[in-house]
Amino acid sequence: MEQRATFATTRRTELFDALVALFLAEGFAHLTLDTIAARLKCSKSTLYTLAGSKEQLVTAATVHFFKRATATVETDVAAANGARERITTYLTAVGEALAVASDRFMTDLDHFTPAREVYERNTRIAARRVQELIDEGVADGEFRGVHAAFAADLAATMMVRIQQGGVRARTGLDDSAAYRELAAVLTHGISA
Repeated sequence: MEQRATFATTRRTELFDALVALFLAEGFAHLTLDTIAARLKCSKSTLYTLAGSKEQLVTAATVHFFKRATATVETDVAAANGARERITTYLTAVGEALAVASDRFMTDLDHFTPAREVYERNTRIAARRVQELIDEGVADGEFRGVHAAFAADLAATMMVRIQQGGVRARTGLDDSAAYRELAAVLTHGISA
């Protein structure tokens, strides 16, 4: 019985990984459930085991993407030394996680409220994480005594502008480069 449950969980994760890869590459607004099933080489009934509708499937896939990205980002941060390196690693890893997202995916995400809300919630979580890292750096004397909530809000605002394509449109920087620049500006601006 346990082996069957493990297989089901593994299969479910594989389907979500494939679904996320499809959506990141091509977006999702134009895809029907029939198209998604064909592309994933599964039945529509299998998709319905993941979610009850296309909208719920998109939302669940978006949650899956951010959970996986968060785990990767935090693994990278855990290997970093010092607050400056942790913040730089954090923001760079976030940029790398989002770098695989096509413009079409980001546009679809912005226009689909439930998925956009997942992104916005993750941006708020990221802002809190940046604030924690700044607070650690201030406590360790690596950063000057800055208002960490303000610095984190500044980072969150820029993260939203990056997601919405505003930074790319104004500067020509792709998302990964924009996150690296954000990390550089933020960490140099608050250095002791």
